[in-house]
Amino acid sequence: MHRYEVLFILRPDAPDDEIDKAIAQMEGYATAAGGKLEKTEKWGRRKLAYRVRGQREGFYVLFVLEGTPHTVSELERRMKVADAIVKFLTIRIDEEQKRAAKMAELRAKRLSRQKPKQPAPAHASAPQAAEAGQV
Repeated sequence: MHRYEVLFILRPDAPDDEIDKAIAQMEGYATAAGGKLEKTEKWGRRKLAYRVRGQREGFYVLFVLEGTPHTVSELERRMKVADAIVKFLTIRIDEEQKRAAKMAELRAKRLSRQKPKQPAPAHASAPQAAEAGQV
């Protein structure tokens, strides 16, 4: 099973009860296809970067789910035909987490190989120059 983030944008002119109904419907599709929803976040109405299907803003929703590629393809198929959904994006995040963990491990190895730096010796001439008014 892989972890995915699915972000989709709903029409902003839809009433709140229709938005909740669409979110519940997508959650049902994800779980029916064998996925396990870890988190559902409603981001609210936000301005779009460009017009999508004549809309300048949309209602953003984020799902974090665990499932198979079949789960995601079924969910995306359902999103394509849903009238309330304007746009969607799916990202597999377990690969990114593995990559970040590997980079952190390499960074830790590099730091452990470096010699600890010696503190710089204090200059005795700096206080004398300050007393003489040269600074």
